Order: sequence, then structure tokens, then C-alpha cells
Amino acid sequence: MQGRFDLYVLGSAQDGGLPHVGCEKPCCVDARATGRVETPACLGIHDRASGKLVLIEATPEVGSQLARFHQCTGARGRGRQPVDAVLITHAHMGHYVGLVQFGLEAASTRGLPTHVTPRMAGFLRENGPWSQLVELGQLELIEHPPGEGRFAPIEGLEVEAIAVPHRDEFSDTVAFRIHGPEQTVLFCPDIDRWTVREGLLESLLEGVDVAYLDGTFYDGRELPGRRIEDIPHPPIVDTMDRLADDAKVRPGRIRFLHFNHSNPVYTDEAVVAEVEGRGFGIARTGEKVAL
Repeated sequence: MQGRFDLYVLGSAQDGGLPHVGCEKPCCVDARATGRVETPACLGIHDRASGKLVLIEATPEVGSQLARFHQCTGARGRGRQPVDAVLITHAHMGHYVGLVQFGLEAASTRGLPTHVTPRMAGFLRENGPWSQLVELGQLELIEHPPGEGRFAPIEGLEVEAIAVPHRDEFSDTVAFRIHGPEQTVLFCPDIDRWTVREGLLESLLEGVDVAYLDGTFYDGRELPGRRIEDIPHPPIVDTMDRLADDAKVRPGRIRFLHFNHSNPVYTDEAVVAEVEGRGFGIARTGEKVAL
């Protein structure tokens, strides 16, 4: 399917990436030895008609992710405005701290449209160093209360911000339902549990052609000594059980990302084969979806 917009996966890991600072387990020791790097979950959208670019999440690795994005799209020589809009899901490290790269010491953007919830906007305005970016006009915060319809970060692309339950110490958390002319994509990298609200998973997937869902942990083996039931992320095995029938009918529609560095999808080929054999997908950096 050929659409006007191309969506790229620019990172698939949880906030700290792989290898993970301070981790001396085989997952990270081996990654360092082989030079493997997996950056935090991030999407980029390219409008082939206008050349405009949208970034979803500003991760700690935003510099390398923007370089990849520009390489994929042929968008070179953009100078101080590396993208035309940024969307942020919430105020956890892997999702927003890269905004500092748009500040005075780095890109020094000019009025970069930054789409956030009102609570997220308040956090950025009231806390440095992000408050300086707002005060100097490097970011233009555009507020979208969750659940209040669609907005257009660029012409022809429509997005819904949908509130989801998560650890909301500094801001609320949203998933994005992204509507292109041909397909709709869901981006939900963080959520506590599908059971928090009846029908939550089904409502998020309504009308969606491709869904990128929270795959932080596989089944708990990554967390020896801790109960998976106590961790505020739905394990991949639980999501697969809930969506088993859907995956049989539409294999590859559900794709996992936001993997913890210890998640066996990064290191165990048998686990990957199990996930894909059941009709689900493992998001890989560089993959593209036509919108």
C-alpha cells in the first residue's frame, strides 16, 4: 500500500536503551562487545508531498535518531529546524528529555511546534531546563486535552491523544492514534495494565491498521526475584493471549516495542520465533509503514 505519509520506527527500546547504563548482565555486556545499540522507542513521519517531518517522542538519543530519520527521507540541510513538529506522550526520561537538544546550546530551534497535553505543557513551562526553551521561543507548546478529538500537526495528518493509565508523577500519559489517508497507526509505548479499564485494549485498537504496543517485558523472566504482576506494564505474553484471535486474522497488525534492555526479544531467537509464529510482530528500527 502506497500512502502520502511514511512512518518510520526510529527506536524500539525502553527509556534507557541497550546497552543500559550500569547493567553488567549478559544482555548489555554482549551488546557492548558487539557494538549493538538499540535506542528508545520513537517514531518519525515523513510527508512525501511537502517534505515535512514529524517526530513522535524526543528521546535521550534524539540526535542519532534524527540523523537516521533524515537519511531515510533524504531530508538534509534542514539546519535549526530538524523537524516540523514534535509529539510527546508523557514525562518519563525516554520520551521527552531530548527536547534539550532543541535548545540554545544545540539546534536552537525557532518556535518548534510541540504537541503535548495541558499537564505536560505545565511541567515543561515550570521546570528547567525545558522552561528556558519555552521562554526563549525555541519550543511552541500546543496543548491537546486527551479525548477531545483530532489535531493536525501537519496538513493532511490527523492525530488523537488518548489518555492511558501509567505512572503519572510529572504529567499524564497518552497514546497516539495517527490517521493518514490510507492507514491508521496506534502508538502506545507505555501503559500500566489492560485491565485497569474494561474494554481499554479493544477501544485503543478500534479502526487501527497497525498497532505499536507496550512490549517492555516478555513474561517476567527478565526480573528474577520479582513478580510480573507487580510491574506496571502488560507482559507480551498477556497481550498475545488477549489478541490471539486478532493475530490469526490479521497477522503482523500488532507490533511490540519499548523493550526493556533485558527483554529476551533482543537476545533469544526462540522467543522471537514464538512471538512471530503467533502472528505478532517485533518492531525493528528502520521499519516503515505507509500511511
